[in-house]
Amino acid sequence: MASPETGVLAARARALAVLRIRSTALAVALLPAAVAVVLLAGRATGHLGTGPGWDLARWIAGGLAVLSLLLAALVAVVVARARPALSPSVPISEKSAPDLYRLVRDLADRLEVPAPSAIALTPDCDSWLEDRTHRAHGPPRRVKGRADGERRVPEAPVLVIGSPFLWWMRVAELRALLAPVVAGTGPSAHPDIAAARRFIRGLDAAVAVSARARRPVRGLPLRFVGRVARLLLRAGREHATIMERAVAAAASERAQTVDYGLRIVAQEQVGLAYAGWDRLLTRVALPAWRMGRWPSRLDAGVVSALTELSRRDRLADGFTSRLGERPACDLLEEPGAIDRAASLLAARLFHGGPAEPGPDWSPVGWNQYPEEVVDRKWRLEAARLHRVLDNLPATAHPAAPPAPAAPVQDPAPAAPPLSYARTAARTPGHHPPQRPPADEPAMGPPATGRREEQPLAPAPGPTLARVIDRLTHDECAGDLVAARLGAEVEREEREEAARQAARGTSQQDAAIGVAWGDGMAEGGLPLFPLQPPRTGRELLADHVTAMVCCAAVDTAGATPGLDWLDGPALLVDGARRSDLGRPVLSLVDDGDAEPLRGWLTTIGVRPEKPVRLV
Repeated sequence: MASPETGVLAARARALAVLRIRSTALAVALLPAAVAVVLLAGRATGHLGTGPGWDLARWIAGGLAVLSLLLAALVAVVVARARPALSPSVPISEKSAPDLYRLVRDLADRLEVPAPSAIALTPDCDSWLEDRTHRAHGPPRRVKGRADGERRVPEAPVLVIGSPFLWWMRVAELRALLAPVVAGTGPSAHPDIAAARRFIRGLDAAVAVSARARRPVRGLPLRFVGRVARLLLRAGREHATIMERAVAAAASERAQTVDYGLRIVAQEQVGLAYAGWDRLLTRVALPAWRMGRWPSRLDAGVVSALTELSRRDRLADGFTSRLGERPACDLLEEPGAIDRAASLLAARLFHGGPAEPGPDWSPVGWNQYPEEVVDRKWRLEAARLHRVLDNLPATAHPAAPPAPAAPVQDPAPAAPPLSYARTAARTPGHHPPQRPPADEPAMGPPATGRREEQPLAPAPGPTLARVIDRLTHDECAGDLVAARLGAEVEREEREEAARQAARGTSQQDAAIGVAWGDGMAEGGLPLFPLQPPRTGRELLADHVTAMVCCAAVDTAGATPGLDWLDGPALLVDGARRSDLGRPVLSLVDDGDAEPLRGWLTTIGVRPEKPVRLV
């Protein structure tokens, strides 16, 4: 078995290869200046000729030397001043988590490595070390020296921990999981490895700075810097990759002596936590974010989601028995406040919401989620569906069976085409007949021999029956509604993106303690979109489902609910109904409404009754 020192030596060899690339680039930049110095020195000493050819060579070499030195200085300044990208995280002070800091320091002592300089939480299922020693990320730590009074001391990297781990894992599992991560502070303290990492991160930040240059005067030199930085990154990519692998191998080898058996259990929990966290974000948090609400206890919700996953998945059997042990979030003094900050950051990263709460961006608790998110989501989608259907072109209903012939003195005008709302469509060439007032007798004698039948007025307001009838009787309605729903949703998303772009930039994030660095391009949020664009048919199915749920709530006594893994749920008599998807797809895809009508009859939904929309 290889020792940790073997991995450190391999990493150092690759770090020296990266630094040699830097030295080679510097030598290339200084080469014209060296040639110019040789030519000038040769003339001064008389060892080189003094003819016009030599003078021209000296002028050309001098010009190239000045140009290369200026370009080299430009690249060096941009690389030095560019702020390396930081992982968005919530800083955790030692005062707010003394037990967590004590656990990490004890772990570092057992591993015989430097302790991390600070701890931060990120809304992700991962943990890593991050170098934040750049001048833009804070002043360096200084101690008194013998010569000049003070000297600069390199700080250890910051330990970034995934916030779901603190709520789902137990204290012993978290310690075992963090052991190989904390062990990485040993190789990180090596001067050559640290210098190679700073060089690579500076080049990466310089590429990001050049990519944001838009003005021509500033953009031309920065584009040159970007080309040089990309060239150097390509040259050192393989060495940097192998260096990081060697550092990880050395850290893992050093951590073998700390809770090795418990690390296997902790790694199993990582996969389970990732699955539950992904479902919680995409199915539960995303609908709330789209409505301007952000769940303020996402990390607490992941425990419920993972418990539900353990109950449904037989492979996860027995994992819930761990919940009786002490959770790692007990290491925090105020877990609720930290959960709130991590939840707001998650909304910022995955949806692009504002950096701070506001009137249009307010928190929502899990108890209020069904009423304030689920019910409102259904009614918003149902309102959008009715708005699109109301704007569709009118369609003629099937002709009625022929009536018995009767003598008619004046032919009545042809029946106007009916729109979606079953009201007479007003066209320029036709005006519908007006009904006489109730207090005036109808003109003309009533028909003899049979009772006059008055047409039944449709129920006021939007109804589910009208949606079903339109999608069933009109073959082209489904495709047309799906296309218009897609256009409507796309327009709303563009408007929301414009509002998000105007809400704030990374300066506002820095004001609340979230730093990004130059590696984060402005306007690049959300960093990780959670859901790919939906097709028109998927949108239509979602909107029809929302309309059915609204009708069930308003006419059958159903209630909106929350499923921790599937998001919004319809509860009938306190039990979740998960069998609505197939009847809706039958209506949307095939135009067959019989399965849906049967489902409505079983639940007791009255589709002819109007529903309340937002």
